[in-house]
Amino acid sequence: MSFEEKDILAALSFVVEPDLKKDVVELNLVSNIKSEGTKISFDLQINNPAMHNKKRVLEACEMHLNRVLKAEVTLDVNITPIPKEAETPKENKILPQVKNIIAIASGKGGVGKSTVTANLAVALAQKGYKVGLVDADIYGPSMPLMFNVEDEKPMPIEVNGRNMIKPVESYGVKMLSIGFFADTDQAVVWRGPMATRALTQLFTEAHWGELDYMLIDLPPGTGDIHLTLVQTVPVTASIIVSTPQKVALIDARKAIGMFKLEQINVPVIGMIENMAYFTPAELPDNKYYIFGKEGVKDLAEEHNLPLLGEIPLVQSVREAGDAGRPAVLQETTPQAIAFMDFADNVIKEVAARNEAMDPTKKVEITNMDGCSTD
Repeated sequence: MSFEEKDILAALSFVVEPDLKKDVVELNLVSNIKSEGTKISFDLQINNPAMHNKKRVLEACEMHLNRVLKAEVTLDVNITPIPKEAETPKENKILPQVKNIIAIASGKGGVGKSTVTANLAVALAQKGYKVGLVDADIYGPSMPLMFNVEDEKPMPIEVNGRNMIKPVESYGVKMLSIGFFADTDQAVVWRGPMATRALTQLFTEAHWGELDYMLIDLPPGTGDIHLTLVQTVPVTASIIVSTPQKVALIDARKAIGMFKLEQINVPVIGMIENMAYFTPAELPDNKYYIFGKEGVKDLAEEHNLPLLGEIPLVQSVREAGDAGRPAVLQETTPQAIAFMDFADNVIKEVAARNEAMDPTKKVEITNMDGCSTD
């Protein structure tokens, strides 16, 4: 004896979703119904899959199935959360057409954060996404060089009667950097408020249009620029870049701690290990762990974070950056494959974050003293 799907749905129509106050059938939360004898299985989505909610819903399903079908049934129910829409918050008037804003941070300088950010941006563009990049390293901007647009100047554009900045585009990536507004040999000597105001303008006075991902290359450390960022735009998530060596991991730990502060609370979706190992061209099967082995992997596991990738230490990565042609464009090389795999993992983790969590809102920080991670 097996039960018909319509009879099972009729019984489940008496089960009310605890938060949404409507029955699970009306809300279209039941799927993949199967019946073998008195064993019934199906998938069920609920708003809050906490243990007490699961138990409450399962008991309701069992009671109404037994009652309506007039039989003692055995249930196998796969309960999952109702997917959340990954939309930009409606109250966000800055960057309204940008779906995901990803901060790339390191804590320590010299770990290749800008190289990783540039290659991630190009990899995402290669996969067909609309990508923007903000070089937020006010004092050491490097993106114009890495994208071979040092001589470019952002042009003004009129949008709805307002004069705005049009980002420079290269390799399918829209970008803005303070480097476009200062001479190459000119030192940028600004006090904190001037630097943060310049960063804010890259978001508020630029016409970015529709983007799937906006990447923000943050400066080293955990200071004013980082706080200004989370106060200006709703950062979807952050990624921490580090090399495997202990001195870099100390600062990476601080960067993770900064984003987890209650006042900031930006999800860290994973870590990327740069300069993970060295493989000489003449010994392609050999790996030499110059900066240590699996240091980033261990730190990621300690914080229950995914390791998003391992980028090898290859001379051509540095040469590609200096030449203004990111290494990911070298297609079949190990480093290009590593960057493309990294991009795939970022896409997956951003999607998982958006499904499980509400969209991020701008941070309102009133007590700056509570934001120190030292």
